[in-house]
Amino acid sequence: MTIIYSFPAIAGDNSRILILGSMPGKASLQAGQYYAHPRNQFWPILGELVGASPELNYVERMQVLRFSGIALWDVLKSCYRASSLDADIDKSSMVANDFAAFFAGHPNISHVFFNGATAEQAFRRYVLSEINGEDLVLQRLPSTSPANAGMTYQQKLQSWEVIGKV
Repeated sequence: MTIIYSFPAIAGDNSRILILGSMPGKASLQAGQYYAHPRNQFWPILGELVGASPELNYVERMQVLRFSGIALWDVLKSCYRASSLDADIDKSSMVANDFAAFFAGHPNISHVFFNGATAEQAFRRYVLSEINGEDLVLQRLPSTSPANAGMTYQQKLQSWEVIGKV
């Protein structure tokens, strides 16, 4: 098993929403892009919600997110993981990103949405006690990963629509 590292945060000065994954999967790490797996439903969902559709190139999608006040990052800075599955992350190897610095640099963020359970659990375990999170609204959304086959696309989209209400 080798150590893997997440990407830098994507955020604008007007960011008020932060969407957090756990750690990029193999397809994303190889492409150097968030949610690059072709069956991950993140970009189709964000396309419907704010116009960051998979038909746009990656740079354009990042611009749409920034314009929409959405920041994107992962809870973990690094970890050991044998596959793309969150279940395969070696919990003893988890190192969280520097959220104290991130929130200090992005004071307008009021809502944090987790793309799945692992992201939420890692944030609550490794980050929440290190920051002043009492003013943040924290909410888990269903994972957009193809591994989350227990929900239809429409069910996921309906859950994710809460982002448009912030």
